[in-house]
Amino acid sequence: MVKKSLNNPKYYKEVVNRISSLSENSPGKWGKMNAAQMLKHCDRVLQVALKKIELPRINVLFETIGIITKAEMYVFNNGIPRNMPTFQKLIVNFECDFDESKANLLETLEEFRKACDHKTLPDRHSLFGNMTEKDWEFLEYKHLDHHLKQFNV
Repeated sequence: MVKKSLNNPKYYKEVVNRISSLSENSPGKWGKMNAAQMLKHCDRVLQVALKKIELPRINVLFETIGIITKAEMYVFNNGIPRNMPTFQKLIVNFECDFDESKANLLETLEEFRKACDHKTLPDRHSLFGNMTEKDWEFLEYKHLDHHLKQFNV
């Protein structure tokens, strides 16, 4: 079972190509976001790993659920469930410029890749608990894959 990760150049390029193939009118299969909002949301999620957005601490019950979810994703290599709740800071429910959102996400993705190379990713996530470089690279791939599938790419 292949576990795709953003530290693998093949899968990094795959994600970049999928993002690049999106258009402003790409239809979503589920959820409330349009393509521009989804790109902005994914950019914000990557910014958490780059320490540009700080998420609030959550109660121990939700963190335990997050830690179990992270372990389950590793064991079963499954994706993120549709319409899963997210942190308020990561919700994008306002209009976004598509081209700007796409360019910003691609730039942030490259920044993330460099942070992976330099091993400067945080050792903790508010929901998933303790994190390794491998955790960030795997979970960020899963998150991007989830939303790109949402828009048929």
